[in-house]
Amino acid sequence: MNSEKSYDSLPNFTAADCLRLLGIGRNQYIDLMNECRSSKKFFRRKTAHDLLPVKPVEISIEAWWVVQAGYITEDDIKICTTSEKSAIDKIIDSGPQLAGSLDFNVVHSLYNKGFIYLDVPISDDSCIAVPPLEGFVMNRVQGDYFETLLYKIFVSIDEHTNVAELANVLEIDLSLVKNAVSMYCRLGFAHKKGQVINLDNLHPSWKNVPSVNRLKSTLDPQKMLLSWDSGENRSPIQEAGSSATDTDTNSQDDPAETASVSSLNLSSGHTKRIAFLFDSTLTAFLMMGNLSPNLKSHAVTMFEVGKLSDESLDSFLVELEKVQSTGEGEAQRYFDHALTLRNTILFLRHNKDLGAQAVQPDQPNNGFPLDLLRCESLLGLDPATCSRVLNKNYTLLVSMAPLTNEIRPISSCTPQHIGPAIPEVSSVWFKLYIYHITGQGPPSLLLSKGTRLRKLPDVFQGYDRLLITSWGHDPGVVPTSNVLTMLNDALTHSAVLIQGHGMHGMGETMHIPFPFDEAEQQGAFSRVNMGIHTALKILRNKVDLQHFCGYVTMLNPSSQHANRKLSDASDGRGETELASGSDVNGSTESFEMVIEEPSMDSAVKQSLEVPTTELEWVPLELCFGIPLFSSELNQKVCRKIATHGLCRKESLQKLLHSSRKLSLQVLNFVHAFQEGISTLDQLHDAGSSNSLLQPISADLGVPLPAKNLMFKEGVLSEWNGWAPSSVFFNHT
Repeated sequence: MNSEKSYDSLPNFTAADCLRLLGIGRNQYIDLMNECRSSKKFFRRKTAHDLLPVKPVEISIEAWWVVQAGYITEDDIKICTTSEKSAIDKIIDSGPQLAGSLDFNVVHSLYNKGFIYLDVPISDDSCIAVPPLEGFVMNRVQGDYFETLLYKIFVSIDEHTNVAELANVLEIDLSLVKNAVSMYCRLGFAHKKGQVINLDNLHPSWKNVPSVNRLKSTLDPQKMLLSWDSGENRSPIQEAGSSATDTDTNSQDDPAETASVSSLNLSSGHTKRIAFLFDSTLTAFLMMGNLSPNLKSHAVTMFEVGKLSDESLDSFLVELEKVQSTGEGEAQRYFDHALTLRNTILFLRHNKDLGAQAVQPDQPNNGFPLDLLRCESLLGLDPATCSRVLNKNYTLLVSMAPLTNEIRPISSCTPQHIGPAIPEVSSVWFKLYIYHITGQGPPSLLLSKGTRLRKLPDVFQGYDRLLITSWGHDPGVVPTSNVLTMLNDALTHSAVLIQGHGMHGMGETMHIPFPFDEAEQQGAFSRVNMGIHTALKILRNKVDLQHFCGYVTMLNPSSQHANRKLSDASDGRGETELASGSDVNGSTESFEMVIEEPSMDSAVKQSLEVPTTELEWVPLELCFGIPLFSSELNQKVCRKIATHGLCRKESLQKLLHSSRKLSLQVLNFVHAFQEGISTLDQLHDAGSSNSLLQPISADLGVPLPAKNLMFKEGVLSEWNGWAPSSVFFNHT
């Protein structure tokens, strides 16, 4: 305040502590700063210190915290009550005391007077749970050492790993991990599992103290129970005592419920889980939509902690269930993602069809618990640590599709990963790769950074809309008119991929889910039977689509249908940094945000009678993972995962082999267009690593194009600005 800095300059955890102790959040800080500035204009000058509260607001003190004596003078003793004096004597004579062994009101009174301070003790064998965050302040991340450490531990914590094991997995000094966990508990972002205090030592005044609101999860894999209980009338000690089995189940609960939890082997902590990998786009949708009153705390947890554990999913599903199915305009996109996410969680979590690969044959097949993990948080860990964390806790990784181009997907060999095998597979390079091996695709031009265009190449002259992808950003559809200025601006700082999209407005797109069923590979070509398209046949032969899941986006540039709502060409991805704002004539039409329309399927049904030929359609994109932008596509992919047994042990072994093969082929393809260091050599150097091709470190990134490349009429070749030269790379 003295430096007149903005509230955003406060580190997140510091800001949260200020809110907890002083009750000063963003709005209160702004009001105080305004008052401080206005007082300087007059003679009654007030310092920032004068404006701050003298005493802390009422804070939550847990019974297992340790009370320590501060600097207490004889004058201080004079203003104490008899009970406060006896408590001070006990602390001074007998040493630090558990807060629960002293009178509840006396502890708070002494704390407010500043006579005591509180320690939050964490032992080597303490297990910690992180419920949905409340009171977290989302400021800019400052990047200092301790803040980075706090986030690393946040995403790695789980209820069944004690602090000593966690420090070992992260290879971080134990005392640092204890300090971090102690801070989480102090700020109310985490709570200790197990019996934290002997109930015999509990002072009677603590018995009726209301606890911090905490959702209790009850888990029934048979019925997917979503019932929950706030447990507001339970004291922190009763709560702690009842969780001695390391589950959130109250000891007085229905024995059948407790038995169902025990049968899952959750209490022992040995059951590995499935991890569903998402990116920050999803959390932004959940935060921005005002979809449900209590959904934001879960979304904040997913973003800040980087993980929403299985224990919190019941309450999360309850909130997702409250989301209405219809919204207006852009809001519809948020609603769709929320509802499809709910269906995906219900499908992956404790699904017996996915549990056939359980490690112990004698273990009952109840499927696996599910954690939601944010890719960006995992990428904050170094590759070796990330690999240890994933190996310790997870049996399978499943990615959402598509992941934003702004991050590197997680690459993993063990646990196996149903998603992009390596970062190149979710990059611009992979588009060119599938065009090259199939000999089909829209006209595409990949321009290296620094290139300047004097005019739009002739191959795009017949197009009304172009799909533009600025390197490291998501694609957007823009009108061809006046696109040249935007392209040249973007090329000064980034490589750019230009693709023809539509000749009469937006091109028509359809998503074809895979793996393919037998019935989808037979019959005559039509809109409802695109599986027999020549390009898809070639893809099935060249890329093992039967042990992956995802979808292929097919494009019809010459389509004159529509209804043409904003196309789903880029699968619900947002605008490109390149194509935003208005064009040189001031028209706001220079960019149309690419939005996945839920009614796309019904629009397609209306146009089924319109004849179409195979030649009109070309592959636009292939994405691995479970799509969240379309409910119908999501259901199809989930059904195919179950019917094709993709999560069974035999299928995952073939997936591993196919992932390695595809990775080598794509890296070889990329290397053929590069100058200098061989990406393939980097791959072989790290071949012994447990993490599949995590060889290329996160800071190195996907290789940038060294040459301008043109895909036209089935041929990928170097482009020199005039006419394509002969093909110089042959795929084998």
